[in-house]
Amino acid sequence: MRNATSSVEIEPVDSSKDVLTELLRVGAQKMLAAALEDEVVRYLAQHGDKRDEQGHRLVVRNGHCPEREVQTGVGPVPVSRPRINDRRLDEQGNRITFTSSILPPYLRRTKSIEELIPWLYLKGVSTGDFSEALAALLGKDARGLSATTIVRLKQVWEADFSGWNERDLSDKRYVYLWVDGIHFKIRLEEERQCILVVMGATADGKKELVAMEDGYRENEQTRLGLLLKLKAKGLVIDPELAVGDGALGFWKALPKVWPRTRTQRCWCHKTANVLNYLPKGEQPKAKQALQAIWMAATRHDAVQAFELFTKTYEAKYPKAAGCLVKDKEELLAFYDFPAEHWKHLRTTNPIESTFATVRLRTKRTKGSGSRIACLSMVFKLAQAAERKWRRLDGHLLLGDILQGIKFKDGTKVAA
Repeated sequence: MRNATSSVEIEPVDSSKDVLTELLRVGAQKMLAAALEDEVVRYLAQHGDKRDEQGHRLVVRNGHCPEREVQTGVGPVPVSRPRINDRRLDEQGNRITFTSSILPPYLRRTKSIEELIPWLYLKGVSTGDFSEALAALLGKDARGLSATTIVRLKQVWEADFSGWNERDLSDKRYVYLWVDGIHFKIRLEEERQCILVVMGATADGKKELVAMEDGYRENEQTRLGLLLKLKAKGLVIDPELAVGDGALGFWKALPKVWPRTRTQRCWCHKTANVLNYLPKGEQPKAKQALQAIWMAATRHDAVQAFELFTKTYEAKYPKAAGCLVKDKEELLAFYDFPAEHWKHLRTTNPIESTFATVRLRTKRTKGSGSRIACLSMVFKLAQAAERKWRRLDGHLLLGDILQGIKFKDGTKVAA
């Protein structure tokens, strides 16, 4: 029996055409044209009663602007924006100009594309590969998104960072700070660049990027200058706690600017430092012993686990024990704060996790070409990540801390 469908001829698909994308593009063009037309109609209706001395309308249509393409997520969309002749004058005697809120005069790509370009770059797509990457995402007809776009973006990033670095902080109050030094290789210079990153937790529990400063050494003088600058910009109230690696020159500078701020050493950094003094065969067991300290439910239990580690390793490995003991008080400071905050305070993970991505960028490009290029790139990455930072657990307890309520082993102390 003959197959009923055997006589049906199936038209071959032209792989050079993406029919669905083309339909979406046409639909987007029609929707955009309709939205622009509606915007103009509403503007004319709002000001149609305005007339001059001869009774002529002051606000009238004036054709269309020349057609241009706007890069969107479905590729380039051609559009011709309606034009309005507005002959009204403002209070200063200047002509009022109609500006579309949907399609500003100099818009060439949608906001999603503007965000896509730096994100691809920061995620590791090299400048030379951009045309190919964007063609795969936006279609082969995408234009104006070449490698030179990245060059211009770098200049914009540098200007953005400069403006952000001079902002006023007088309306800010940070309860906690996290600090860490991130090292990067600079191709055009011999020494590695160290960028000190400072993050803060506000009184409502939001995490924010506070400061970034580059340098070649984590020395006290450089960090003192950074803290003094922050204070001059408005951070006059001492944060309650600062969390970071014990090797930073930051700690010597901190009491000279904010003497009330307590310090908490990062347990991730400390664990790595201690294990470096032990043979590889001893490290797994020692790591569990260290974890028993910072995971203890109370300070008393932590001190007992601390002493056990010291007695176990001080005879054979005195440097490992000494590395731990010298920061004992700073390692256990978190016990005087709410238990809900402990997981945020025991490490500098908020910074480490954010800047893991930028290492991919610098590895792909064999390091940034200059110090300012590296600094501005790191800044833009942090800004992108900041939008997704979660609020601190138990953020309502931050108000108790600011009111001076004491905590012991993570629990409020009765008055």
